[in-house]
Amino acid sequence: MAAYHGLVFFETFGDLALTVHGHAVGLRDLGPAMAPMNAFLAITGAETLPLRMQRHCENAETIANYLQNHPKVAWVSYAGLEGNKYHPLAEKYLSGKAGSVFTFGVKGGYEAGMKLVEACELFSHLANIGDTRSLILHPASTTHRQLTAEQAEAAGAGADVIRVSIGLETAADLVRDLEQAFEAV
Repeated sequence: MAAYHGLVFFETFGDLALTVHGHAVGLRDLGPAMAPMNAFLAITGAETLPLRMQRHCENAETIANYLQNHPKVAWVSYAGLEGNKYHPLAEKYLSGKAGSVFTFGVKGGYEAGMKLVEACELFSHLANIGDTRSLILHPASTTHRQLTAEQAEAAGAGADVIRVSIGLETAADLVRDLEQAFEAV
């Protein structure tokens, strides 16, 4: 068979040729089959995605507005906020729903950023995004710590940057968690 560099399945695999051929060609041409539970979870996830995204976006807007007015926050970069330079694009392409991942700058720089993240109790201190749980990260002290200050700044991970991925929790609980974390800074 040309796709397998001239391999003749019967010569190579004998009595198992049909099984190996079906498995190899099936995987290559069709991809692997999902386990039944995985298929169920994927279908359930797809069916509930619009509802979950609505909650993500509503919560993110609430948190971004809270942060924008907080005295210990220097700036908020969230396209859902009216003053953001990308707000018109969010309105045009995303029906005003700017997603649930954004960044903000904490006053006090590097040390304040680390303290804020460490003081959060409801937010999980994780680098992944798009979870059902709210996540918070200080990139300068974690994912981008190997960079120089100039490189981190150029990458959007300056000393004051905090990245959040807002989940499905109650927005008021998220605000309370941030408020108690800010008190620790």
